[in-house]
Amino acid sequence: MSKEAVFTMKLEPELRTAFMAEAEAAHRPASQVLRELMRDFVRRQREARDYDEFLHRKVEAGRASMRADRGRPDDEVEARFAARRASVAGKA
Repeated sequence: MSKEAVFTMKLEPELRTAFMAEAEAAHRPASQVLRELMRDFVRRQREARDYDEFLHRKVEAGRASMRADRGRPDDEVEARFAARRASVAGKA
């Protein structure tokens, strides 16, 4: 991957000094460490956004189901699963 872009940032001198010392102690160039941190940040943000979109779709599907009168009341669902839990506990 080409490394032609330049990224300039301002930070506290103490943070820069500590970061440079830790990168050196790890025997790694500071730029490599920063690239890895940036890649990890991008990956985590994308995962979070994907999960938020997934959750939104699931909630919308549930709401559509309720609007179409295909839903079940909470107490009915709770009673059904309480019976299932009791059945499984009885087999253990």
